[in-house]
Amino acid sequence: MQSATTRPILRIATHPTLLRSLSITSKIMGAGDIGSTKSGFMTEYGGTLTKRMTSYLTTGRKDSFAKREAAHEAMYIRQMEMEKLDRLKQKLQEQRKHMNELDKHLEEYTKSQGGEQN
Repeated sequence: MQSATTRPILRIATHPTLLRSLSITSKIMGAGDIGSTKSGFMTEYGGTLTKRMTSYLTTGRKDSFAKREAAHEAMYIRQMEMEKLDRLKQKLQEQRKHMNELDKHLEEYTKSQGGEQN
C-alpha cells in the first residue's frame, strides 16, 4: 500500500478526462434573455403540477426582475438618444455660426471688388 506522501493529493490532476468541461454545449440565449426560465415553462414540457400551480405558470406574467430590467434598458436607450441629439444640436449650431461667418466674408469680398454699390 502507498503511503500518503507518495499518493497525489488531487486525483483530478492525474486523470485527463476529468479535466474536460462538464458541459458539451453552450447555452444559447436570444436577444433580451436574462437567463431565467420563462413563465409557464413547466407546462410546456409536460411537468406534473397541480392545476392551481399550472394556471399560475401559464398566465404569462413577467417576473419583477424582467420588468425592472426592461425599464432600465429603455431608460438607458432613451438617455443615449438624448445625448446624441444634444451633440447633433451642438454641431448644427457650430455649422450655422460658421456659415454666418462665411456669408460675412463673402459680403466683404464682393463689396471690396465693387460688385455691390451700396
